[in-house]
Amino acid sequence: MSPKSKRTRAALAALVVAAGTLGTAGAAQVEQSHRGQQQHQQRPSLFERTATYPVFQNRPADEDPEAGTVAEISSVSEDGRTLVYTDAVARRIGFLDIADPDRPRGSGTLSLDQLGDAEDEPTSVTVVGQYVLVVVDTSAGHARPTGRLDVVSLRDRKRVASFDLGGQPDSITLSKDKRYAAIAIENERDEEATPPGRDEGDLPQTPAGFVQILDLGRGATPAQWRTRTVPLTMADGRALPALAKASISEPTDPEPEYASINSRNQLAVTLQENNGVVLIDLPTGRITKAFSAGTASVRGIDTVEDGTIDQSGAIEDVPREPDAVGWIDDRYLATANEGDWRGGTRGWSVFDSRTGRPAWDAGNSFERLAVRHGLHNEGRAGKKGPEPEGIAIAEYDGVPYAFVGSERDNFVAVYDVSRPTRPVFRQLLPATNGPEGLLPISSRGLLAVSSEEDDAEAGVRASVSLFRLGRGAGHTPSFPSVVSADDAHRAPIGWGALGALSAVPGQRHQLCTVTDAAYSPTRVLTVDTARRPAVITRELTVTDADGRPVGYDAEGIHARPQGGFWLAVEGEKGADNKLVRLDARGVTRQVVPLPADIAAGLGKQGFEGVTAITDRHGHEIVWAALQREVTGDPAGVVRLGRYDVTAGTWSWFGYRLESTTTPGDWIGLSEITVVGDRLAVIERDKLNGPAAKVKRIHTVDLPTSAAPEGTLRILPKRLAHDVLTDLRATNGWTQEKLEGLTVGGDGHVYAVTDNDGLDDATGETVFLDLGTSRQVLGHRR
Repeated sequence: MSPKSKRTRAALAALVVAAGTLGTAGAAQVEQSHRGQQQHQQRPSLFERTATYPVFQNRPADEDPEAGTVAEISSVSEDGRTLVYTDAVARRIGFLDIADPDRPRGSGTLSLDQLGDAEDEPTSVTVVGQYVLVVVDTSAGHARPTGRLDVVSLRDRKRVASFDLGGQPDSITLSKDKRYAAIAIENERDEEATPPGRDEGDLPQTPAGFVQILDLGRGATPAQWRTRTVPLTMADGRALPALAKASISEPTDPEPEYASINSRNQLAVTLQENNGVVLIDLPTGRITKAFSAGTASVRGIDTVEDGTIDQSGAIEDVPREPDAVGWIDDRYLATANEGDWRGGTRGWSVFDSRTGRPAWDAGNSFERLAVRHGLHNEGRAGKKGPEPEGIAIAEYDGVPYAFVGSERDNFVAVYDVSRPTRPVFRQLLPATNGPEGLLPISSRGLLAVSSEEDDAEAGVRASVSLFRLGRGAGHTPSFPSVVSADDAHRAPIGWGALGALSAVPGQRHQLCTVTDAAYSPTRVLTVDTARRPAVITRELTVTDADGRPVGYDAEGIHARPQGGFWLAVEGEKGADNKLVRLDARGVTRQVVPLPADIAAGLGKQGFEGVTAITDRHGHEIVWAALQREVTGDPAGVVRLGRYDVTAGTWSWFGYRLESTTTPGDWIGLSEITVVGDRLAVIERDKLNGPAAKVKRIHTVDLPTSAAPEGTLRILPKRLAHDVLTDLRATNGWTQEKLEGLTVGGDGHVYAVTDNDGLDDATGETVFLDLGTSRQVLGHRR
């Protein structure tokens, strides 16, 4: 290598180190720059989602489909075709046939009441050979923790062996050579108990947790397997010297949480509440090292729950409190620093097992990935932010990857850890709510993500999502479809709840959108559609006439050729609905209320879209759509409002909605835009996931004059495009709120879903380029 090349590589390495300290988003940017200089290197393959399977579809036939059912921890058969997951809510394990990862099929469940008691709860699972190893919490209470390990035949699902674990188990892990399984016996604390001289829920609380080793041997049958206990305290309850010297928070109550085994059969166990890690040699059962996970200060994050994505906050000297752990190689291990009660640093770390010291830390970059991808859960800002809980390490095509799951922001971040002390962010994978289990199936190029949150009332159900590593350079996954700009020198623009779209006059590849009541103050965002994914490049804060930031529930936006914007603002009450005109600086210049008689007939659903034209007389005419019927109007008929800005008058036309027979559902309008001599509207139902049915674009002829007084004139509609097909083509959870629609300056039809700021939603935003207006709407420019 030439001296010049060496200097270049050294400089790049230094930049990557700095970027790793500040965050992996910066590291990814440096890596992209490096790839640009090394053009002979192929772009890395990326994962693409192949399917999302709602596990309620795998319930017993006689069970209420609304009953809670989840997928938490999962494992897979050795051929990679049968996935097994735990369902603690329904107290069973489930089986999925994933032979075809594009079409997973439910293969039924095994209730734990067939193995023990109806109150038994599975906490983890792994598969070895033809056997499923299920760890079961049988505890009657915190003071008397009990548990067992059931060995179930994968073929006939009958129990062939069972082992008393002597305490309440949390996780199980299997060694690579399949000679050992290790179970973390947590004996978790009672959050309502008060130890002497301590606060409620504090440590220590007896009995102490420990580790159980299951010796599988070579070729032994389950009847020949044996367990060994590795105590983490002295026999009399005092602290082990190794833990005491390591500055473990409460070494008399270690509470082991999660476990991982490297190729040398070294077991790493996290002590989450105690902010520590213990290393155990499995063949001998000897503790070889214990160390504290330490503390971290993280700056440039959102720390206040106030409806504003304000990334100027900081946390100082906070314990990492790691949950999941995974060996990257035989030296370095990675932890997901979820936190429990004293800490949580909103990221993940790499530790050198030889020294017990951090070799790399994500800093603020994990949370900023959520912000950039529109997945930041502002409601958790004052707590532990994204709560990285799960972590898994696996090698695909010779490249080691780390997968880190965000429990609260519903994503899995993927990193190349070829250099363990310098992880490089590769991509973000969307999940349904509460991704818990991260299961690499590298033999088939797959990753399975199982989610523990199930909300039947909101229609957002727990699921197993499957992803496949793409083959060949240039593969572009369907997610993300829109992000905010990646600038290593400043925080990404925070965004979410995109419920409206408008073309920007005179700009071929620019759209604008607006945030709704999920965030405050209201901001107008500029979207660059020339890039894939589309990029949010600018934000404009909306103010009142006196220049003070204001929060509108903006559900529609129109960028005016004359400059500035019209907003359609929805309200909690009918009288709160209004049109708002902004100037180009975002200052409120005009407020147009609804006529009193219309406002009196509205409930919570009011304005949902706005657009405008200039008529042949040079007058600006604003069109706005109401989402639901006005009291007193014909059933199933909503209003399209025509506001003559010059005259200051309203007139109204009718639009007939589709009907629904699904209990709790309704159908309404959520957008309106002018397309030549027609108005295009979005008509949608309130359903999501597999229940979703109506996500459509219809058109009506654009009236050339005001509506006659009296009976509503209903405009005949024509179906232009069924967007449900496009939403389902992403292979994710079908989003409910298709709410933005426009025709860009490039002649393409764009649509976007509102993620509700992750409230009763998965948080995923789907931004769609549906094709040209001629293809989609039958309109020639």
